Amino acid sequence: MNKVYPSATAALEGVVKDGQLLAVGGFGLCGIPEALIEALKDSGVKDLTVISNNAGVDGFGLGKLLETRQIKKMISSYVGENKEFERQYLAGELQLEFTPQGTLAEKLRAGGAGIPAFFTKTGVGTIVAEGKELREFDGEIYVMEHALVPEVSLVKAHRADKSGNLQFRLTARNFNPAAAMAGKICVVEVEEVVEVGDMVPDEVHLPGIYVHRIVHNPNPEKRIEKRTITPKTGV
Repeated sequence: MNKVYPSATAALEGVVKDGQLLAVGGFGLCGIPEALIEALKDSGVKDLTVISNNAGVDGFGLGKLLETRQIKKMISSYVGENKEFERQYLAGELQLEFTPQGTLAEKLRAGGAGIPAFFTKTGVGTIVAEGKELREFDGEIYVMEHALVPEVSLVKAHRADKSGNLQFRLTARNFNPAAAMAGKICVVEVEEVVEVGDMVPDEVHLPGIYVHRIVHNPNPEKRIEKRTITPKTGV
């Protein structure tokens, strides 16, 4: 089965709509589905709730969707690099559900594994636990967290075969596998597409059963979020 679509716009057609819960892979700007985010912006869908480790930076990644006011709520663990995010949140224009990073990853993993909820010690005694069920296990208090099952997941991988088997590259293998597994529909952006059978089984990080549509983007920008250079002495 060939799951490759001719463009990011075509891959999102009939999939995204107003008011959806979406998951977007990536960590900072590493491993974000750049072409799919751009196509999502151009689609004009609005009132989105987006699950992502953070919201990109001003003018790039999910930051583009903040500028166009297409996101009404973020479920994130870090938002410190985006001034427009800060402005909208402090002005009451954007909802935010802060979630500890490990808990966020587990909420997505649980969603993909069919686990409706789990208990964790993270957040006990803080505002993270407010309004949530607490339970004692072996003398320790845990907070119950519900899994996340987004209607659509947008993810980035390095390579895919035409049936959707995925291989991730280095640090881009961050939230992407968990986001892909959790989504009811998963659209993946890849730099390389190969024929079925060309990938060694041990190279497959996520089986194609989780993937519904593939977009080939061979030359993503891969912008660096914050470049730090160490001066060389004696130069």
